[in-house]
Amino acid sequence: MFINGKFVNAKSGKTFDVFDPATEQVIATCPAGEAADVAAAAAAAKAAFYGGWKATSAQERGRILFKIADRIRARRDELARIETLNSGKPIVESEYDMDDSAVCFEYYGGLATKINGEVIPVPTNAMVMAVKEPMGVAGQIIPWNYPLAMAAWKLGPAIAAGCTVVIKPAEQTPLSLLALAKDFEACGLPPGVINIVTGMGPECGAPIVAHPDIRKIAFTGSAEVGKLIMRSAADQLKRVSLELGGKSPNIFFADSDFEAAVDGALFGVFINQGEVCSAGSRVLVQQEIYKKFVDACAAKAKTIKVGPGIERETKMGPLVSAEQRDRVKGYLDIGKKEAKVAAGGGVPKGFSKGWYVEPTIFYDVDNGARIAQEEIFGPVMSVIPFKDEAHALEIANATPYGLAAAVWTRDIFKAFRVTRALEAGIVWVNHMQPTMLEAPWGGYKMSGFGRELGHWGVEEYLETKQIYINLDEAPIGWY
Repeated sequence: MFINGKFVNAKSGKTFDVFDPATEQVIATCPAGEAADVAAAAAAAKAAFYGGWKATSAQERGRILFKIADRIRARRDELARIETLNSGKPIVESEYDMDDSAVCFEYYGGLATKINGEVIPVPTNAMVMAVKEPMGVAGQIIPWNYPLAMAAWKLGPAIAAGCTVVIKPAEQTPLSLLALAKDFEACGLPPGVINIVTGMGPECGAPIVAHPDIRKIAFTGSAEVGKLIMRSAADQLKRVSLELGGKSPNIFFADSDFEAAVDGALFGVFINQGEVCSAGSRVLVQQEIYKKFVDACAAKAKTIKVGPGIERETKMGPLVSAEQRDRVKGYLDIGKKEAKVAAGGGVPKGFSKGWYVEPTIFYDVDNGARIAQEEIFGPVMSVIPFKDEAHALEIANATPYGLAAAVWTRDIFKAFRVTRALEAGIVWVNHMQPTMLEAPWGGYKMSGFGRELGHWGVEEYLETKQIYINLDEAPIGWY
């Protein structure tokens, strides 16, 4: 682990293995952190915050974030390889994730000097100001699907705001963030500002949420774990931001560009092996093009190159763990009872090792089916027909989730009507999955609350203080 500027073992001496999903081989061993390790990390973060980091200028914080971005770019190939070997994702996607991570740190490096308060007109002879101040120590728990990028989404705004951090990477994918930590000192980051603890959720993640010196929790993951975090954080009324699951509708009207729509449907659910919280896993298709659309998607899905992520021609790698592979296979069995199979539905042949699942398309899916309502987090598409605009919206919004949605149409008036009516925090038109670091990211309903990215992301780590300055020298006149 990385605590107070040094790499350390768990106090208990316990470790856990980290695997390559393509070979099922152990590629690293990490400390299995527990409450004592979290306490040490929190103490280091608190000491760093009050020991000087809180008073560090915005310019200096920004310069440090710029240097971290530079180091990611300099080590892009190395970090991308680590990411692929650890997560299974295609190397081309890992390289893009490194670029995205660098841009994220860079964006918040620039934003650090743009955190402004305001002067408020009041009806007395006084000046009233609202100023922004860092919250203190933040606890961050990141998922395994985009290990370094999700860490950047959380670390960038926290550091820009002036907070210190205790961050836990997913136990499946801790390696790229730990590798980056080797450069923190050279980037000018004081010891204790970023502390990385590794371990399992109950033993390492839960103590982060419960620790009294950690004032804010940022979590990306499942709705089930999000609920546990809310309950625990409520004991100390901690600030919480949650980016949880999704079952995003990808809506295709008959007037959409057909070829672009087919590509958008496949990309929306099969990118990153479908291990994407915003995956367009519910594909809603207007009846006029329904059969042609299903057939075209199925034909293309069967040509997707599945294999080890480290091979550059791979389009879809293995799932991150045996547990996740088995979970997705369970949904394949459920789907075969609920709908019809157009493509995939099992494990690809030719692999003696690796946690692979075929890109799978179910069609004639009822929106009440489990494969249409429950987040699978794998390469599984559920195709649902609809009659008209009103019917599409009825289906799209009939879900407990509300993270993302996409609309495909050439009719600009229809596009605006539908985007306004969709109950989702992110809506794309004629595209699926573009993520702009300058724009807010977060969901409605069971997809959580709070926003990451853009200036919204840094606001999650700031307190607002009112300062009243009396400009009248006369006595108050109370007696």
